Parts: sequence; structure tokens; C-alpha cells
Amino acid sequence: MIARHRLLAALGAVALMSSGLAACSPTVHVDVKPITIYAKLDADVRLRLDEEVKALIQKNPNLF
Repeated sequence: MIARHRLLAALGAVALMSSGLAACSPTVHVDVKPITIYAKLDADVRLRLDEEVKALIQKNPNLF
């Protein structure tokens, strides 16, 4: 009978210890800094964008 109580006490202690360890979870903080991207536009890309903007302004003259 005493051995049974010791076994139950030991199992209870193990259960408490394992649940206590599971309750603790590490927190990770990540410092994210913005990055700047410098892009050199090709003349062809600028020309296409310019034409698209002109067409948009012609379709919506009250845009600005």
C-alpha cells in the first residue's frame, strides 16, 4: 500500500514538472529594419511609364 502511494506521488510529481515545463515557452523578438532599394530605370521603361501616365491623364482630365 505504501509503495502504491509512493508510485502515485512520483507520477504526480512528474506530471506537475512536465506541465510546468510545457507552460514555459521562449519568446523571440526580431528587429526588422526597412531596406532601401535603389533601382535604375531603363529609358524604355521610363518611356512606357510616361506614355501610360499621359493616356491616364487624357482619360481622366479631372484627376489632378
